[in-house]
Amino acid sequence: MCGIVGIFDLKEKREINRDLLSRMNESQHHRGPDEGNLHIEEGLGLGHRRLSIIDLSSGQQPMISNDRNTVLSYNGEVYNFLDLKKELEELGYQFKTHCDTEVILYAWQAWGETCVERFRGMFAFAIWDRNKQTLFLARDRLGVKPLYYAELTSGYFIFSSELKALKQHPDLPKIFDATAIEDYFGFGYIPDPKTIYKNVYKLEPGFCLTLTRGHPNYQPRQYWNLCFTPRPPQDEPSTGEELIERLREAVKIRMVADVPLGAFLSGGVDSSAIVAMMAGLSKDPVNTCSISFGDPAYNESKFAAQVAERYHTQHRVEQVNADDFSLIDQLAGLYDEPYADSSALPTYRVCELAKKQVTVVLSGDGGDENLAGYRRYRWHKYEEQMRSWLPASIRKPVFGLLGQVYPKADWAPKLFRAKSTFESISRDSLEGYFHSVSSLSNELRNQLFSPQLKQELQGYHAIDVFKRHAAKAPTDNPLSLVQYLDIKTYLPGDILTKVDRASMAHALEVRVPLLDHQLVEWMAGLAPDMKLNGRVGKYIFKKSLEAYLPDDILYRPKMGFAVPLDAWFKGPLKQKVRAALLGDTMTQCGLFNQLFIEHMINQHQSGLKDYSTPIWSLLMFEAFLRTNS
Repeated sequence: MCGIVGIFDLKEKREINRDLLSRMNESQHHRGPDEGNLHIEEGLGLGHRRLSIIDLSSGQQPMISNDRNTVLSYNGEVYNFLDLKKELEELGYQFKTHCDTEVILYAWQAWGETCVERFRGMFAFAIWDRNKQTLFLARDRLGVKPLYYAELTSGYFIFSSELKALKQHPDLPKIFDATAIEDYFGFGYIPDPKTIYKNVYKLEPGFCLTLTRGHPNYQPRQYWNLCFTPRPPQDEPSTGEELIERLREAVKIRMVADVPLGAFLSGGVDSSAIVAMMAGLSKDPVNTCSISFGDPAYNESKFAAQVAERYHTQHRVEQVNADDFSLIDQLAGLYDEPYADSSALPTYRVCELAKKQVTVVLSGDGGDENLAGYRRYRWHKYEEQMRSWLPASIRKPVFGLLGQVYPKADWAPKLFRAKSTFESISRDSLEGYFHSVSSLSNELRNQLFSPQLKQELQGYHAIDVFKRHAAKAPTDNPLSLVQYLDIKTYLPGDILTKVDRASMAHALEVRVPLLDHQLVEWMAGLAPDMKLNGRVGKYIFKKSLEAYLPDDILYRPKMGFAVPLDAWFKGPLKQKVRAALLGDTMTQCGLFNQLFIEHMINQHQSGLKDYSTPIWSLLMFEAFLRTNS
């Protein structure tokens, strides 16, 4: 994997500051420690940091075409590059390397902007076409690879793989976007295309951007969207067989590398399925790694070991201590903007472990979004049935009242924690789903934010993110709609961001077979009950894997990379929480109601309420303020 940066003069051909471009490029050294180069000409500068994976002796970037008209800086992997190379050779293009970088270069020359529609893989790249005086940027369909950009008041356009590179530019205004703060505390991350700063953006997944010198008006263009067009009827066994065939092929094309390769193995369904496919495709034992937790409530290592033994993998496991919170400040610097998914801690550790053994790993990310694996999908389906049975005139007042009066029993088994369900049913479908996934509830955010921040928001609400995507959703099926929302928001904004930054911090490339766009499109066309059947999520996936994995892997409750925040904030982090959240950094920023923050801390540490999620969100925001000034 790699890092890209660039400076483009939209107005004329002013000189590019080499030292500045170099600083921007070197800020991403961790993404590509093997090589780093710059290309500078009148009004344009491109930078690249390389992590060598394929064709190690060549493929240096920025790469210049044979006719010297086109220059490319690229981050990612295009897995069908050999097929495209053959097609381009038939058109008369001559190649000097054996890597996918040169294929992208000539694909642009042959097909222009539509070239991106031919690429199968994960990518973010910038192509400069000197004849057209045009800079073309694109990001892969699912958002596996990141791309940030901003236009400065001076008329320069800057872009990079990580926000930290843009922040090297002295003219970048670092003014907080109040709506991004609302989004952060609503979702736990800042959904695309926003960043924490006004007028600094992420290029959304499946979008491209064309900039031409002398033409200041530009808009990102969507070149791909996920559709849920129903597939022709097919019986369950045939569907399962085809799913395995498609998964195996998606895994196979991601096993091509000139460096050591392995897989994450958590012991869950998705990572175990990837390892099973890899084992059947490799003549050598697969390298696998996993993280173990001392607390059995969070520990899946025995299931990972079971899969490793079945497929005779070279398995490594390391235990994360219950007090492994030393990374908080490091994570704030790694993510460049507020990011509240606490599983970033063990993800960082498992990437650190993997790098000791391999340079490329395959991951099981994407299965839950594409095949309805999250428990919240089941609850949403149940709540949608309740909404359909009861008219809004009854449902809203009755269940709204129940939601108000029913106690919030965080300590109780889920069966008795009905408050959240009552609150969801009283809302419409979109509001109900937002309520179920929101990091902090509407009421909590209202109490948390200062009058100043509320005034800046001017009525904006984080649910507007969902409303924007729902308005463009190509489905009205309740399950497919919330899957679509997660694929547009949670997947790129949380899951893929987490893995990209954690892996790149260790110069590790992560490939994601379950996010192969052809496989994703095929899975989207499956009937909803093939995904969520009764109480079983990922139904057809699990049925198809019964020949490969035992039932206690396939049908046990999902665990995930949970972190014991509740215990941390009452024990080893007790004083750190108070010092950080009640200290000068938070008080002086003027964004929060400090009395309410103190109330939450007191309630949590006395055991009266579980405020671990909002406290963690605030702790990460404070770390961002302190380390990103």
